[in-house]
Amino acid sequence: MVTATNVDATAVNTLRWLASGDRTIVVPVYQRQYRWDIGNCEQLLADIRAVADLDDRHMHFIGSVLSAVSDDELVLIDGQQRITTLMLLVAALHHAVGDNDPALSTELQAVLLREGEPGEGPRTTLRPHRAWADVFRSVILGNDADPAVRESRFADNYAFFRSQVSPDEAPHIWRGLQKLEHVAISLGAGANAQQIFESLNSTGEPLRDHELIHNYVLMGLSHAEQVRIEEEYWLPIEQATGESIAAFWEQYLVMRTGRETEDAAGRGVYDVFRHEFPRLEPGALDAHASEWREYAEIHRILREPEREADEDVSRRLAGVGVFGPIAFPLVMRAYRRFRGGDLSREGLLNLLRQVESLLLRRTVVGIGTDRIVARLCRAEHEGAQALSRAMARITPSDERVSVALKYSDLPHPHYVLTRLFDVDARAAWDIDHIVPLAPGEAWSGDGVRSWVEYSEDEQNSHRALARTLGNLALLEERLGMQVFDAPFPVKRTGYARSAVDATAALAAQEGWSTKEISDRSAALTARFVRVWPRDALSGIDDDGLTPVLDAVRRRGWPRGWEREWDYVEYRGEHWEVKDVRYLFHRVFARLWADARDAVVAYSARRGGPVYPERAWTGQWDALDADHHLYLGWDSSYMLSAVQGVLAEAGIAEEVFVKYSYIGAVMSTGVRR
Repeated sequence: MVTATNVDATAVNTLRWLASGDRTIVVPVYQRQYRWDIGNCEQLLADIRAVADLDDRHMHFIGSVLSAVSDDELVLIDGQQRITTLMLLVAALHHAVGDNDPALSTELQAVLLREGEPGEGPRTTLRPHRAWADVFRSVILGNDADPAVRESRFADNYAFFRSQVSPDEAPHIWRGLQKLEHVAISLGAGANAQQIFESLNSTGEPLRDHELIHNYVLMGLSHAEQVRIEEEYWLPIEQATGESIAAFWEQYLVMRTGRETEDAAGRGVYDVFRHEFPRLEPGALDAHASEWREYAEIHRILREPEREADEDVSRRLAGVGVFGPIAFPLVMRAYRRFRGGDLSREGLLNLLRQVESLLLRRTVVGIGTDRIVARLCRAEHEGAQALSRAMARITPSDERVSVALKYSDLPHPHYVLTRLFDVDARAAWDIDHIVPLAPGEAWSGDGVRSWVEYSEDEQNSHRALARTLGNLALLEERLGMQVFDAPFPVKRTGYARSAVDATAALAAQEGWSTKEISDRSAALTARFVRVWPRDALSGIDDDGLTPVLDAVRRRGWPRGWEREWDYVEYRGEHWEVKDVRYLFHRVFARLWADARDAVVAYSARRGGPVYPERAWTGQWDALDADHHLYLGWDSSYMLSAVQGVLAEAGIAEEVFVKYSYIGAVMSTGVRR
């Protein structure tokens, strides 16, 4: 047997490791500050709850903890964030239990505290960075009168755990905590701590979302079951999605949840997957995996519409695909219903037509197409009428489209013109700029004046319209080569030989100027709005507003959060609300008056933010004499609570936020 001299690694039970021994675990001064936020705490608590529900064979591995012995202390080189957070959870559990369960209280205290020197009181098992040690100790002991304590990350995360764990649930959480394991790596005197730390944290390529999903699905199975699931389901999924596998999982989850995935720490898709599938027991796994495989096959058809046998459906799928995979989550579900017989061919074609119109019109007028499909997936769950209404609300009007087509560059000209003139897009077509993009000196619109004789203003006005709809001609590729950059009188002879009626009609024009461009643009725009119609709409057109359910959740308090929005539209009311903290307070206060049952139900299910008493020191607001709203969490948690309680009250679809310029350029970006 070969042994290492300076490194000892042992798999240990985390709680027993913390409770045993006399040494204080200290965080060295060179370590970064404690940084875990509410999102990390939520995930840790969810993992602990999940493992608590499983039988005794199942444990939860939290990684490795690297330490070295120094005098009577254990120096924590790696693992500070996890161990500190666990201590805060144990402290919250300890204070929640109080005197109701003396035996459990004693066990919890053994994890938290060590015997101190005579006269100094107990020491905390963990001592963070010296600058924060007193603050941490005050939080652990429940003594948070000092303002510095209340404003610390320790207090925020402790308050979160305190709010989420009721005394009744304490034994269940304790059971989960006792099932945590880690690898304790202890360094001897000759070990190079920095080199080992870097080896643990900096080598290898981080797993991507789809790789994490793959591991998560297979991890708890026997080897034989892993092989079977891999062959029957996972390999077909990989074959169907290819290089698009990461996009497939993101779009599948948007379709399933009706919410955008927030890329927290680079693994947002994986986190959503785990939330949607918290347990993958063998009995249910086959049903889920069969669905994943079917949707992967559908995803391939959306990427390669020529695989669809129905020519009309294939053509419409290709039209949707012009704009990229943005609409795939919505189309995937509809196509599956069509394939299963739950949606008629006409119903699918109508949906695809609406999606095309939505995407093209928004592109034409310069409105983003990101972050709109999730709301449409939610509407689709309510039925075809709700979906049509939702699409119409965010589809620009004929008037807006007309203005944009007259003065703006035409996007996707090959797709637009072949569809507009109803010709086979697969044929060899050329897009000719009647006024060339860079006219030569001899170019002429009337055969009389050459380009150099045009005034500067005339030249600029022609150039400005060169890429607009009215100045584009679709013609056969062989003819396009003949008329390229030619004066208009020469182009007319080539246009006359085209099989495209709208192009052949150009031969009847005596000359070509900005007036003819505008007239043709108006005529083609009338055809455009018939080919890509917008359904009739009553009520507001919310092109510039984002539904509150699609607002971006940002971890912590990022720079600019105080001016993220210009305003909020609440059920037709205009609120001058700029930030999430104010929105959180105003929504809960308003619903306490208008829909109290929804607030109570949401808070009971989520463990807050409304409580019968101020159970710990922090920022509170009294809703009435017996109910208090806690105001001390981060931006992401507050926005999630606003979204959740509005959904509970059934009015989330009637609340919108208008992003400010600041909000649009914040570091994580806003996509609308």
